[in-house]
Amino acid sequence: MPEAGQQKLFLLDAFALIYRSYFAFIRNPRFNSKGVNTSAMLGVTNTIVQLLENEKPDYVGVVFDVSAPTFRHDMYKEYKANREEMPEDLRKSIPYIRKIIEAFNIPIIEKAGYEADDVIGTLAKKAEKEGFTTYMMTPDKDYAQLVSEQVLMFKPGKAGGDAEVWGMNEVKENFGIERAEQMIDILGLMGDSADNIPGCPGIGPKTAQKLIGEFGSIDGIYENIDKLKGKQKENLVEHEEQVRLSRTLATIITDVPIEFDKKGLTHEEFHKEDLRKLFEELEFKSLIARLGLSDAQPEMAFQGTLFGTPETATPIETKSVQTIETVPHQYYLVETEMQRASLRAELSVQKEFCFDTETTGLDPHTAEIVCMSFAFRTHEAYCVTLPKKREEAQKIMDEFREVFADEKVVKIGQNIKYDILILNNYNIPVKGKLYDTMLAHYLIQPDMKHNLDQLCLQYLNYEKVHTEELIGKKGKNQLTMRSVSNEKLRDYACEDADLTLQLKLAIDPELDKANVRELFDSIEMPLVPVLAKMESAGVKLNSDELNKYAVDLREQIIQLEKEIIELAGEDFNVSSPKQMGPILFEKLKIDSNAKKTKTKQYSTSEDVLIRLVDRHPIVQKILDYRGLKKLLSTYVEALPLLVDKQTGKIHTSYNQAIAATGRLSSVNPNLQNIPIRDAAGREIRKAFIPSDDEHVFLSADYSQIELRIMAALSEDEEMKRAFNEGKDIHSITAAKIYKIPEDQVDSDMRRKAKTANFGIIYGISAFGLAQRLNISRTEAKELIDGYFESFPKIKEFMDKQIKLAQEQGFVETIKSRRRYLNDINSANAVVRGMAERNAINAPIQGSAADIIKIAMINIHREMEAQKLQSNMILQVHDELNFDVYKPELEAMKKLVKTNMENAVNIGVQLIVEMNAASNWLDAH
Repeated sequence: MPEAGQQKLFLLDAFALIYRSYFAFIRNPRFNSKGVNTSAMLGVTNTIVQLLENEKPDYVGVVFDVSAPTFRHDMYKEYKANREEMPEDLRKSIPYIRKIIEAFNIPIIEKAGYEADDVIGTLAKKAEKEGFTTYMMTPDKDYAQLVSEQVLMFKPGKAGGDAEVWGMNEVKENFGIERAEQMIDILGLMGDSADNIPGCPGIGPKTAQKLIGEFGSIDGIYENIDKLKGKQKENLVEHEEQVRLSRTLATIITDVPIEFDKKGLTHEEFHKEDLRKLFEELEFKSLIARLGLSDAQPEMAFQGTLFGTPETATPIETKSVQTIETVPHQYYLVETEMQRASLRAELSVQKEFCFDTETTGLDPHTAEIVCMSFAFRTHEAYCVTLPKKREEAQKIMDEFREVFADEKVVKIGQNIKYDILILNNYNIPVKGKLYDTMLAHYLIQPDMKHNLDQLCLQYLNYEKVHTEELIGKKGKNQLTMRSVSNEKLRDYACEDADLTLQLKLAIDPELDKANVRELFDSIEMPLVPVLAKMESAGVKLNSDELNKYAVDLREQIIQLEKEIIELAGEDFNVSSPKQMGPILFEKLKIDSNAKKTKTKQYSTSEDVLIRLVDRHPIVQKILDYRGLKKLLSTYVEALPLLVDKQTGKIHTSYNQAIAATGRLSSVNPNLQNIPIRDAAGREIRKAFIPSDDEHVFLSADYSQIELRIMAALSEDEEMKRAFNEGKDIHSITAAKIYKIPEDQVDSDMRRKAKTANFGIIYGISAFGLAQRLNISRTEAKELIDGYFESFPKIKEFMDKQIKLAQEQGFVETIKSRRRYLNDINSANAVVRGMAERNAINAPIQGSAADIIKIAMINIHREMEAQKLQSNMILQVHDELNFDVYKPELEAMKKLVKTNMENAVNIGVQLIVEMNAASNWLDAH
């Protein structure tokens, strides 16, 4: 390892880091308000910032590959021939990334005819001769061949974790070799599918390491070829020329004609103004604040690269963003009784108006109103201030009761459910048609962000005043809106109402263009008051029951811990993966093929342990131990802390604009994820109880709704008939797959068929099904093939959905809810595959969301019409739960069942299972 005081040179492998950044966000990509995928830009920028802040390099350079062929292509024309095309979004990111690097004042290095590996290898070895310690910053294992005392690999940490530095000890430990250059021999034997280096057929990483460990090199293998036997020997003899060529292709050369100029690699101060402009366009607000760029002053222009001029980057346009200081407006304080009367008169004659509330906090059940703002003409708004004393504030709120109760006037808001809940605290009902700009944008562009700041930038090119500018950042020292002066409060509150009104006018035509007007008017907006009432009603929690269960769980955890230690034969920290790995894989030798991760630890993750569960009884006990600990901390101990002190209930918050499929989600707490598959998890539901002795808990659950929707959308007559005749779809599926009579299907066959039924909806692969069922990949493939043979219309539907998505760029639910799939035609198989799975799943899962939302709206309306005392209190996936006034139980059962089963006619009978009991568990 380097000595203290040695000068540090960091050489960054540009495309290795760019690809790593892009795919790190592949399941949750980042977009700015203009729809630009900023995942790679953000990942690379964070990597650079962490490097500069944490490592403080003396010298640094970023090395890019060039598009021209290299000497390896001349040597082997198939070199990199099967490499996936760069995803389109990633290709568009490259010019931005180059500008970001230049703005950081870091030189870009590239050399025609050579790859980044070769340039880095050459510079690293030249720097070594001059006494530098060089860190090759890359996740690419090939660089291990270059490692020496003063040339090290620097592997960036994942998700903000610590980076790994690999010297010779780490290379030896990970690849079982004594000399770094033996890595070339390993690569020559095993090949590299990413670069289309063929290697030797039948030899993978473990065999390659074993052979090199035994014979030292590829030359050593062929000198001792007679010591080998069977197919392995045959392959090595037959493909000797190919193996030696592969070794050459895998060798990083260190004699690229390029000079090591340390002065050109010196890192100077970055160009703040250039970075600020880039980050503003990409909307990296936290990075602007972190790097202190908000007050940046213009500096020198971008510098050129160290070696030659890079290919011309696409020009990046920037427009001047408008603010409250640059746009003429009229914002008024409304403080007197006469002013309020005048405002009410104006509001009463409007067809629609926008309103917003500023409060003392974010919890709508405890926050108090500081002011209300109204807008009904653009660039004009009114701020009604409220006194701190609750009684006086209530009197002012009462003055506006009729304004909010007027059913003829449309009420506009951004996240309007929050404001409805706030007004509900003051017993002010909001009636009439609602219009939420957040939900409108959610339907138009479901995968993007929908907050007010983002929408203003996207549609109005306007940057609004940020909350932090008024009250500071979250934390102990954050102020409340009550501490803000009236003038600042007026500008902030009025701006919110004014901008929301402007957004409504800008966004509204897009609903028709996207064909989601009916979805917006008939489902999403009518659902808002339903959810508001559910959240307000809350659900009662038996905290005593959970506290008792916590004691029981702790005892079970302690007992399991003892049993695990006993099976291990020695004392260790069962909660420590670091200590557990050696126990499982070195002492107990549960898996001889277990490898250490990049952090030099054995992986003991859940998926690893599930695969090994039959190898030793300790594995299942570890899984049980972890499951109970998570259950205890996440739910049993946490839920009682979330009970509202005033109501004695839990008031979750439902999100309509999070899941792109249309499903609802919930937070504070997340009640959608309470485990129900095992007995320990189900016990938590026992603590959810009716509001009092006069009520009972009623649970209603759609039976296999997604499979029924699949049957309906695919028009598979066999599956439709099975559902409409009330037969067991999993037994029928098993009988068809295994080609046996239904009465001969055993429980194991039915279990596998059930997994296949639900897995097909999510585009499960043979590999995924094999893992889930713990069967061979061959058997899993046979299961899937048998499934499609039995239900050919399902396969036709899946192919049709993918083709439809490829042609129009989106798929739709039964109610025209769209899921846009920008990557459906990507040349990159990984990216395209994910889009194809969404093309199949989104119409099914989204249609299920549409159906239950319609049911909720209809149930709510009928309960209101009949003036029932019962309440709808929970929605969890395909299940609705009610706090039912006992005299209304039979009426509620009929009402709920009728409205859920008849929400939508899809051509397949919808079935609802329901039960009433003294708690959620017994009612389910």
